[in-house]
Amino acid sequence: MLFGRTNINTYLVEERRRNPALTGEFSMLFSDVVRSCKAIGQVVSRGVLAGTSNEPGRHYPQGDTKKTLDLLSNQTFLKHCGWGGHLAAISSGDMEDIKLIPTDGEPSKYLLVFEPLDGASNIDVNLSIGSIFSVLRCPEDSHEPSVSDFLQPGSCQIAAGYAIYGPSTMLVLTVGNGTHGFTLDRDIGEFLLTHPNLQIPAETRNFSINASNERFWEPPIRRYVEECLAGETGVREKDFNMRWVAAMVADVHRILMRGGVFMYPRDTKDLEKHGYLEHLHRANPMAMIVEQAGGLASTGYERIADVVPTGLHQELPVILGSRDEVERIERYHREFLSGEDKPFSSPLFAKRTLFRAD
Repeated sequence: MLFGRTNINTYLVEERRRNPALTGEFSMLFSDVVRSCKAIGQVVSRGVLAGTSNEPGRHYPQGDTKKTLDLLSNQTFLKHCGWGGHLAAISSGDMEDIKLIPTDGEPSKYLLVFEPLDGASNIDVNLSIGSIFSVLRCPEDSHEPSVSDFLQPGSCQIAAGYAIYGPSTMLVLTVGNGTHGFTLDRDIGEFLLTHPNLQIPAETRNFSINASNERFWEPPIRRYVEECLAGETGVREKDFNMRWVAAMVADVHRILMRGGVFMYPRDTKDLEKHGYLEHLHRANPMAMIVEQAGGLASTGYERIADVVPTGLHQELPVILGSRDEVERIERYHREFLSGEDKPFSSPLFAKRTLFRAD
């Protein structure tokens, strides 16, 4: 591949030579996804000039109120991906049910899962947002796809990717042969390969978590974060940086570029929930991208790609990024379950008194 000059279509042609399962139909499907991301990126780049920022939308399966731009992004994916006959069905994080794609000929082999706009809370403050997607194979015996056909573990994904709409628009994807980054050249309207074979460093000094939820965290997560915050004076004997963008795409993108660990763990805020990120529409695609870049993706208790979804909008905990840190967090969860953990405490935050305790 010619660095900086290989576009996505050329990249997919080369991948088809390596993997015949990536058919011409798959390439056309991916072209539809790329067009969707280009169209959304164009609207995002105009900001409030596009008239899409401040009007409230309707409520969605997770109870969030979506912005107009979210609605437009969802419609864009449906418009570009739902007409060409390259899909059997679509599932969007912003739709309660799946959408079947009518066909006049032989049914398509593929299912598309996507989160049309991740990081909606950042729209009005002009921070990075993005789109997440993955492709699944439609079961051969499924003449009319149903919700159950989408409930496949992440290990069954054929491809996954995301687009990030920031200072430049980038598309990061994997088809099971490494993770690669493409940057949109607006002059020619093409995504060009700029970050081939992304690799997440195994070691890191960066972590991403919403610290406002600290009081709800499980002991293993609290132990890990406290150790990081103790820095050189603590058991880790090194200083850490904490980052949080409130958009999974942006946080994961930084990890791919610089290393780090992203945590949206299980907590006690709502005991009926096991997590807060959608399994199919966010966790599975990001897990595949991160693992193909040499990182790990876990719930804290098991590998995300091995978890079988039980519902279209099921949510679960997500811990992903640099291998060494994810392995440490998983160990803390095992030690907590077995009663072997020794919760960390820092003398910097201990109670001090002039009186001796008897």
